[in-house]
Amino acid sequence: MSRFFPNVDDADENGLLAIGGQLTPAWLLDAYSSGIFPWPFEDYRRAKRYLLGWFAPDPRCIFDFDTFHVSRRMRQTCRNGKFRIAVDTDFEGVMRGCAEGTGRQGGTWITPQMMTVYCQLYKLGYAHSVETYVGNELAGGIYGVAVKGLFAAESMFYRHRDASKAALIALMEHLQRQGFQLVDIQMKTEHTARFGAVEISRSEYTQRLQKALKADAVF
Repeated sequence: MSRFFPNVDDADENGLLAIGGQLTPAWLLDAYSSGIFPWPFEDYRRAKRYLLGWFAPDPRCIFDFDTFHVSRRMRQTCRNGKFRIAVDTDFEGVMRGCAEGTGRQGGTWITPQMMTVYCQLYKLGYAHSVETYVGNELAGGIYGVAVKGLFAAESMFYRHRDASKAALIALMEHLQRQGFQLVDIQMKTEHTARFGAVEISRSEYTQRLQKALKADAVF
């Protein structure tokens, strides 16, 4: 049972469960452990002001290791050495890349407050990133939050073609090796659909989450 939030079944038709609360490591970890994620959205009444929304949509989108699909072209790209892959070497740089919205839509929801608290989670050992480099340049990356056997992927970006895809592939391979059981990607997009994203009901997600939270995976 969540310390801070209503039951996820109380979410509205858009998945919105609550507005407000505190954007702190404690609230975030409670949210992820309860099947909830934060998503600030612009307040239409006041320009450049964001409301802190907490969401638990139905259906929920995940990646399954068994159905994760990598195209032949991307497999070749990952093998040819175009990108150097690293883990947790520039978490803040990855978040900044995602916030810039380079190569993706909707990057503005990563507010300065979100940047601050996720960097705190990184220092606490819960948030992680996978980076792709071209030479010494950060070419792309992905970041998210790990709690037991759950990895909640938050956002990714690229500055070179295929850089975010290579980061995602590397992340999935890493998570499988480390024994993670649930990879949450929140909502399905055209991009994630190409990798075999799967939509499941909120109730099934909750069941999988409870199982994942009993695992001892280490990122």
